[in-house]
Amino acid sequence: MASIISHLDVPSSYRDQQYRGTSNQMVQDLSSSTTLYVGNLSFYTSEEQIYELFSKVGEIKRIIMGLDRNQKTPCGFCFVEYYHRDDALDCMKYVNSTKLDERIIRTDLDPGFREGRQFGRGKSGGQVRDEYRPDYDAGRGGWGHLQRIKIEREREMAVKANYEASDVPTGAEEYKSRVNNAGKAKRARDDEDDDDEDERRRQNPRFREHDDEDEE
Repeated sequence: MASIISHLDVPSSYRDQQYRGTSNQMVQDLSSSTTLYVGNLSFYTSEEQIYELFSKVGEIKRIIMGLDRNQKTPCGFCFVEYYHRDDALDCMKYVNSTKLDERIIRTDLDPGFREGRQFGRGKSGGQVRDEYRPDYDAGRGGWGHLQRIKIEREREMAVKANYEASDVPTGAEEYKSRVNNAGKAKRARDDEDDDDEDERRRQNPRFREHDDEDEE
């Protein structure tokens, strides 16, 4: 008999594009999995907080925190592995869609953790969902990656427009050229004076005698 009530302990329709296996193999892995994927976490939620919540439904084998691929800092997801499948199913029933750090977290049955899956897949190193997020989310690093780049570019353009001179004042180039020429002329006169002084020392023995006394 069909039921009109959806079961809370069944996996979602999401399929990991990097899963190495056939659809039938994934179904088999999910049917025996004790691992949960946990999403929509705050970047500031600690492993201890996750353990405290998820251990209420069963004994946890391990927790693998999701990390930014580049910075190696938490980026909003994790894997929770239980010792027993029934505990994972109970977690889907009782913990999914509850609040942790003032955020509604999501849990889903996972075919099993493999090394490398703990890193974000976005171009910036974090999760893909944070690449294109247009809103500001303080718990997930503020603006989305592309939105943050856009805001920074707009700020740079505003600073350039407000604080950098767009037109060179009349006579500025002429003044700059005159100052440079005056400096070159002064250096040339100084060099000539040094040459004249050396020549006088060579021609007048009294200069040489004075130099000898200074050396003594």
